[in-house]
Amino acid sequence: MQSIIEATYHVRSDAQSIADRARAIAVEQSVEMPLDAIDDAYVNAEIVGRVRELRDLGDGTFAVRIALAAATVGNDAGQLINMLFGNTSIHDDVVLHDVEFADDLVRGFGGPRHGLAGLRQRVGATRRALTCAALKPQGLPAEKLAALALRFAQGGIDYIKDDHGLADQAYSPFADRVAAVTAALRRHGTATRYVPSLSGDLDALRTQIAVAKDAGIDTVMVAPMIAGLANAHRLMRDNPGMAFLAHPSLVGSRIAPPLLFGKLFRMLGADAVVYPNYGGRFGYSPETCRALARAALADWHGLKPCVPTPAGGMTPERVAEMLDFYGADIMLLIGGGLLAARDRLIEETSAFVAAVKGHRYG
Repeated sequence: MQSIIEATYHVRSDAQSIADRARAIAVEQSVEMPLDAIDDAYVNAEIVGRVRELRDLGDGTFAVRIALAAATVGNDAGQLINMLFGNTSIHDDVVLHDVEFADDLVRGFGGPRHGLAGLRQRVGATRRALTCAALKPQGLPAEKLAALALRFAQGGIDYIKDDHGLADQAYSPFADRVAAVTAALRRHGTATRYVPSLSGDLDALRTQIAVAKDAGIDTVMVAPMIAGLANAHRLMRDNPGMAFLAHPSLVGSRIAPPLLFGKLFRMLGADAVVYPNYGGRFGYSPETCRALARAALADWHGLKPCVPTPAGGMTPERVAEMLDFYGADIMLLIGGGLLAARDRLIEETSAFVAAVKGHRYG
């Protein structure tokens, strides 16, 4: 038997139907055709998906574990998610809950180049949590965004990322924004890193990476589900000196967050993963967030740890709570919660940074 992937789906079903549902998922995610129409011995023996386990989780939900042939992936990130959940994602009663990969498949995708240690090293941090802020709102010209970046840097922030909605709009073209922000930070002489957001088709993404490199930038952000998993993976593989933050835009599919962020994005090369924290604007639970962070940092197939970056409506008042919850191996991202300070932005940013640096872990 060749190398396999074992995917676990959570399926809403009655007990009488679950065996048939499981077999249907196994076929759909492997050969997508009636089995009695297949007369090739290799396909029947090696490619057709196999149901390995059915487990009743209660409340009308079953865990279905299915073995899929790793050969069907072809070392392509887009094909990987296609074979795991492509057609089955159309059924609204199925969640892709977890996946166990063969070691050679995971290592073939590469994983983070820099990870937690690399992102700490970039800003001179030791074993403490990292800090991050966001440039927003949409509509500001490059010069005004650069002025905001300078104030964040004066407050001592580690990383300043673009709001994910900042792309290559006429009011703030990517190249102009990169030039303005890097010039402001260079004049300040800070260790703060600017993290521009990449957008567009693959040609545009490559052009923007080149612009960022020419400006001396060593950390960028990409939204893998917007850019396409295969394109995001290619960027990460082709630019080994660049660290990548993965943004969660469009991840609201029925793929369990610990799997999507902590395993799949990490496996493709994300050095940090931004995700919606509990108690913010989105609906992740504390349990989901804890599982996601643990998956991103876990000893897994020899990959470097990926930095969990909780965000989404976070405020400075929650810093101690977040650090007690997650520990020091984290990047805390506060955007609008700092920008709301307006004229006191530098002071509020300084207080945020001081709270992170001075936190005592229990």
